[in-house]
Amino acid sequence: MKKTLTFTLLILIIAFVGIRSAKAQDPTADPGSYMNAIGTAETNMNKSYMAYISAAAHSSRKRKIEKMRNQAVSSILDCQNAINFLPPYKGDNSLRQSSLTYVQLCYKVFNEDYAHIVNMEDIAERSYDEMEAYLLLQEATNDTLEVGNQRMQKAQKSFGAKYNVTIVEQKTELSDKMEATSRMSKYHDKVYLLFYKCNWEDNQLTEAINQKNVTKIERVRSALDKFSIEGLAVLDTLKAFDNDQSLIYSCKDALTFYKKEAEKDIPQVTDFFLKEENFNKFKAAMDARPENQRTQQDVDNYNKAVNDINNAVNSYNQTNNDLNSGRNDVNNNWSATEKQFLDTHTPYYK
Repeated sequence: MKKTLTFTLLILIIAFVGIRSAKAQDPTADPGSYMNAIGTAETNMNKSYMAYISAAAHSSRKRKIEKMRNQAVSSILDCQNAINFLPPYKGDNSLRQSSLTYVQLCYKVFNEDYAHIVNMEDIAERSYDEMEAYLLLQEATNDTLEVGNQRMQKAQKSFGAKYNVTIVEQKTELSDKMEATSRMSKYHDKVYLLFYKCNWEDNQLTEAINQKNVTKIERVRSALDKFSIEGLAVLDTLKAFDNDQSLIYSCKDALTFYKKEAEKDIPQVTDFFLKEENFNKFKAAMDARPENQRTQQDVDNYNKAVNDINNAVNSYNQTNNDLNSGRNDVNNNWSATEKQFLDTHTPYYK
């Protein structure tokens, strides 16, 4: 069960600053203009990045999404070049260097680290632990950028204080949208992991059933029961995201299905396999006995065993069909709900 949306949610500069300064053509004319020149370059970088995030959330066209990502990478390089062309302000290179360090970090994360995260996506599908590690890597990547962001803001304040520049911290439409996207992503991933943990065990259960491996079936069934109960308990503590409980409801429906599967349906499957195994042994023993040595009691017992196993097969087939139908409903419902949730709560930006 792949995620509907996979992207590295890099949190670039969230807290924007406004500088009160004289409007000058020359960015080095005064410290305020100098700070504005750097801020403008960074804002253009953030705009391109947010446009990519919006495309990734609202478009299913992979070519378009990749094009927007490439444009975001190019905008980071444009930002770096713009700041590189600025000379130090009156010999003071502190703000310029801090900005360059941050922008270079953005490029490294979004270009090199992004590729590593994408390469991990297929690996993540192999187990819950690897999926969790995959999402934690994205979170750690964001944390790295956030530290860089804080250092950049500290450098801005130090520069402003040194040159008596009035800095007005302000929220903008762009910063609000980036912050909202970050908040949504963290919420989504928390619910998604609850779903994925059980969904992955269910896939393992299907594999064990196909192998008729009763020992593995019981081990996975027990884990699925445990994880579904734990997940439902966590969901009961979660609040709606901006009055939207759809993701919680969909995950609850899925985990409730998995809990019922583990506690009621799978024991019937296991019981059938044991009956089938016993019947095959009985049949082999019956076939090995010559007909002239079979008693009427042997024949009656065999006929009863055939009747019982036929009934068991019918019951097993019905249970298996119900499980397959339930799985499809759960997966389809989750995928549709997840897509709608991400589409609704990821801001549009061009």
